[in-house]
Amino acid sequence: MAGRRRGQQRHAAPVPGGAAAAHRQRRHGGAHPVGAGAGRASAMDHLEAAGHVCLLKDACDLESSSEIARLIKAENLEAALALHLYRGGRLLRGCGIPFGIIFGGTDLNEDVSHREKNEVMGRVLEEARFAVAFTESMKETAQTQWPHARGKIYVQSQGVVTVPNAAFSWDTFLHRSGINQSADNLHIFLLVCGLRQVKDPLYLVDVFSEWHREEPNVYMVIAGPEVDPVFTREVKARVKRTAGVRLLGEMPQEDLHAALKNCFAVVNSSMSEGMSAAILEAMDLEVPVLARNIPGNAAVVKHEVTGLLFSDPQPGTLPPTPSPGEADAAAKEPRAPV
Repeated sequence: MAGRRRGQQRHAAPVPGGAAAAHRQRRHGGAHPVGAGAGRASAMDHLEAAGHVCLLKDACDLESSSEIARLIKAENLEAALALHLYRGGRLLRGCGIPFGIIFGGTDLNEDVSHREKNEVMGRVLEEARFAVAFTESMKETAQTQWPHARGKIYVQSQGVVTVPNAAFSWDTFLHRSGINQSADNLHIFLLVCGLRQVKDPLYLVDVFSEWHREEPNVYMVIAGPEVDPVFTREVKARVKRTAGVRLLGEMPQEDLHAALKNCFAVVNSSMSEGMSAAILEAMDLEVPVLARNIPGNAAVVKHEVTGLLFSDPQPGTLPPTPSPGEADAAAKEPRAPV
């Protein structure tokens, strides 16, 4: 993300985004990637509101730090912000301008286990002016891994704004999903994620398929961009032969928010999360949440208060579908503050 103060020369911040949203973000029209893409858009909005014009870049589109250096020189940039310590931060080493880091999730939960990546991230933090973690547990993990950065890591919880599309058609959504039943009697569980292994969208496929055989009005719909082409093919093949599970592609953000608002509950089955935007958006829309019990989700969801946490996808471990009255009551329970 890069830019200038309005009416002046170029000033602020290229943002090499993490790979959680592997498609280029479009600021006006087009599809809005989920996950890290939402976080990058939020950061961009705040910087622009402060008077900067920002240039948003995806780390997947940048091959090396020398490419970033050329961009900085060509655009006369003065500051940078990277989402994801490894994927984005490594490109800013030696860039010659001040930069900060926002931890993404997989950088702290996955990449730290790889010695080479761990060393690179440590060196990035040596150069960074500051680093932002979404939760205290993320901050503690980072400080344990890189004690030299202890004084520059701050906690700032992620926030969301939901804007459901008023013209969104739930019936059209169901038709696109291949669900040809009356919307009045359906229980749609929506799993929002980019198709990559760390999001583990296949984790609940078998249990939802069995649930669908027992209650044919129960479906799980997976919605999100095709981030990992090889894994995407695996997901498509598995879903194609599995009853009760459907797969949709990427959706515009406003349509996605409308779908969240209409679904029975939002599901998260990730192996690793920093702070799930889909969970926060569901809470903001007062939609029940079922989330895998991992640290990033447990930091947001208080079990049986603001949602349900699960560890075992076996049949019988997910709750039975309640009556419409019970569902309405559940949706009105207090949600975690955003």
